[in-house]
Amino acid sequence: MIRLAALCAFLAGPALADAYPNAQRIISVGGSVTEIVYALGEQDRLVGRDTTSSYPVAARALPDVGYMRRLSPEGVLSINPDLVLAEEGAGPPETIALLQGAALPMETIPGGYDRDAVGAKIFSVAQALGVPEKGRALSQQVLAEIDAALTEVAQQTRPPRVLFVLSMQGGRIMAAGANTSAQGILNLVGAQNALSGVDGYKLVTDEAIANSQADVILMMDRNAGRHQADVLRHPAILTTPAGVNQRLIRMDGLKLLGFSVRTGTAVRELSAALTQVQG
Repeated sequence: MIRLAALCAFLAGPALADAYPNAQRIISVGGSVTEIVYALGEQDRLVGRDTTSSYPVAARALPDVGYMRRLSPEGVLSINPDLVLAEEGAGPPETIALLQGAALPMETIPGGYDRDAVGAKIFSVAQALGVPEKGRALSQQVLAEIDAALTEVAQQTRPPRVLFVLSMQGGRIMAAGANTSAQGILNLVGAQNALSGVDGYKLVTDEAIANSQADVILMMDRNAGRHQADVLRHPAILTTPAGVNQRLIRMDGLKLLGFSVRTGTAVRELSAALTQVQG
C-alpha cells in the first residue's frame, strides 16, 4: 500500500519538468534518459546523445557529444538542438553555464537509486517531452515489473555480501560504497554491500578488501572482460570467500546501474546470477 500511495502521489503531483512539446531537435545526455526517450516512442526527436547512451543499439547511430560529465559546449551547439535533456550530474558546470548562457533550453532529469526514483525519472522525461500520459503509462508498467521482480527476490535466504568493483588502477581496486547506484541495486536484490564505511566510488586499501569478506564480486561487463583475471588473482580478494571460490558476476553496466526502464530485468538477472554463483 505504501508503494501504491507513493506512485499515486508523484503521478498526480506537480510537473517535474517544464514541457517542450514542440522541441524536435533534442540531445539526450545520460544513458538512462536516452533509454526512456526510446521507451516512450519519442526517439525520432533525438539528434544527438552522449557517450553513455549505448542502449538501445539504434541510439549509437546518433552524433556523440561526449561523456556526460565532460561535455563540450561546441559539440553540443554544433548540432543546433532546441532542447537538452540531461541526467542529474551532467557537466562540467562551466559547460552547463555556457549552454544556459546561449539561451539553449535544458532540463535536468532527477537521479536516485531506488524503485520510486525510476518512476520519477520516467515521468520527468515524459513531462519535458510534452507527453505526460505516455509517461504515466510507462511508469506504471516499469514499476509493476520492478515490484514483480522484488517479490521474486524476497524468497532469498541469507543475503550475500557483494563487492562491486568499478575498476583496477595500478593494482588498486576502486569499489562502490554508500550513496552509489551499485549500492542501490544491491539494496533492491536484498544483497549486502560488502564494503562498509566508504561513501561513493573510491580506491580502497587491501585491508578494506580483505575485511569485506565478500561472497561475490560484481563488475560491469565492459570492465570485467579486461580485469577479471587480475581481480580474481588480487592478493586481498584471494582472502575473501569470493576470491577463494572464484565468484565473479559480470553484467551490462547501463542495465545494472541505470535505474531506468530495464531495472526490473536487472533485478531479476542479478538475483538469478547471485543464486547460481553461490550454488
